Amino acid sequence: MLIEVAPRRVEAAAVDTLAVPVRADAPRDAAGLGAIASRLGALAPGELRAEPGAAAVLHGDGGRVVAAGVGAGSDPDDLRWAAAAVASELAHVGGRVGWAIDPAMPLPAAEQAIAVVEGLMLGGYDPGLWKHARDRRVPDALVLLTDGDDDGVLAAGRRAAVISRWTNRARDLANEPANTLTPAALAGYAESFAAEHAHLSAGALGPEQAAELGMGAFLGVAAGSHQPARMILMRHDPPNAVDGLVLGLVGKAITFDTGGISLKAPLYMEDMKGDMAGGGAVIAGMAALAELGTPVRAIAVVAATENMAGGGAYRPGDILRAGNGTTIEVVDTDAEGRIVLADALWYARREGATHIVDFATLTGTMEKALGDFYAGVYGAPAEWRDQVVAAGEASGDHAWPFPLHPRYRRYIESDFADLKNLNRRGQGGPTYAAEFLHHFAGDGPWAHIDMAGTGFFTWSRDDYLWQRGGTGYGVRLIAELGRRLAA
Repeated sequence: MLIEVAPRRVEAAAVDTLAVPVRADAPRDAAGLGAIASRLGALAPGELRAEPGAAAVLHGDGGRVVAAGVGAGSDPDDLRWAAAAVASELAHVGGRVGWAIDPAMPLPAAEQAIAVVEGLMLGGYDPGLWKHARDRRVPDALVLLTDGDDDGVLAAGRRAAVISRWTNRARDLANEPANTLTPAALAGYAESFAAEHAHLSAGALGPEQAAELGMGAFLGVAAGSHQPARMILMRHDPPNAVDGLVLGLVGKAITFDTGGISLKAPLYMEDMKGDMAGGGAVIAGMAALAELGTPVRAIAVVAATENMAGGGAYRPGDILRAGNGTTIEVVDTDAEGRIVLADALWYARREGATHIVDFATLTGTMEKALGDFYAGVYGAPAEWRDQVVAAGEASGDHAWPFPLHPRYRRYIESDFADLKNLNRRGQGGPTYAAEFLHHFAGDGPWAHIDMAGTGFFTWSRDDYLWQRGGTGYGVRLIAELGRRLAA
């Protein structure tokens, strides 16, 4: 979607549709809409509503107008929701859309632009890539109508468009079925994304190379699949990078998760194609960093494999040896994400990452705790965890901090090996998993994002991310974290 700016003379705007934010504290009649009134005919009482997500399509001599509720206009999520409602109303129309930046809104003009672009692009996303009949359309262009800092608004809008495009690309990856999105195919996507950008490279270790490095944890999970595993490695190495910092992005990419021998229940198992959403976000996030020219060196490590049941599959009771030498007793083969991340974290640190963030659809109990709006974040030191949380909150990928403590370590110690991958106590599941990962994170700042509820929707959500399937959670956070680290 092209992003343009134009003066806020809406009566002369060269657009097919004019989108107007309606605030709760603003007049609701046509006279209160100033120059926009020239485009409208008579309004029925209550036709303009300020509730976020409410939208009314109005027609007059001046053309089509969509009035979209933004609540008080102080929450970027409400503005995203409003823009998504506009995208929904125009799903079969497309064309050029003008959005009137509201100088009276509490949000600054540049923040309005970011929220509107994200709402249109993420809210207009169509997950039905495999449908023969697809008639949904996104706008061809967005014209931001403003009387303020046109350059700042344009830059903010275009940056948001880049990030939103890669967020939607991550959603495509999460929605692709496992019969085509194999670990090798995911590695191929990483390589194709890297080929589009200077200073970005990608490759992958196959099972033989992973075995040479001693990645017995990762390969143990992969043993039951006929699809060869891949440990994907990407590097962003810009010429003007910040000295002394290498951001490590680690992703869980279980391209299909049956639960292994500890088989999952069949209900909604088809959504387990989305168990690679963390890895997909990392791959797309690296491409976003590169396209934005973010002056931060970054390494991505994505552990891509299936978790299958079969004669070659690993079993409860097996003991695996990770790349750092730690032995792991397998208690439950459906707690496989932390096992593959063990080797991925070690590998990222080995390859030079100074600050690590891992992204994983890890524990169902995190989804029960926080639902589908917030991801849980653990980390050490706490200052790094809080920096990651702040980037999430600023970007719209909402995150909530959780604690770590050495006393949790005893719950993952095994009678037979150094660690076990699950504790049967039925409590503290996400925290025990985080403590397990902490062991493999090495020296230096590390944060773990459990995005089980936010990465893939089994049910649609009633806001701008309303579609079933992949959400692209993590791409916006990665872009914002990179921007902050470069500042």
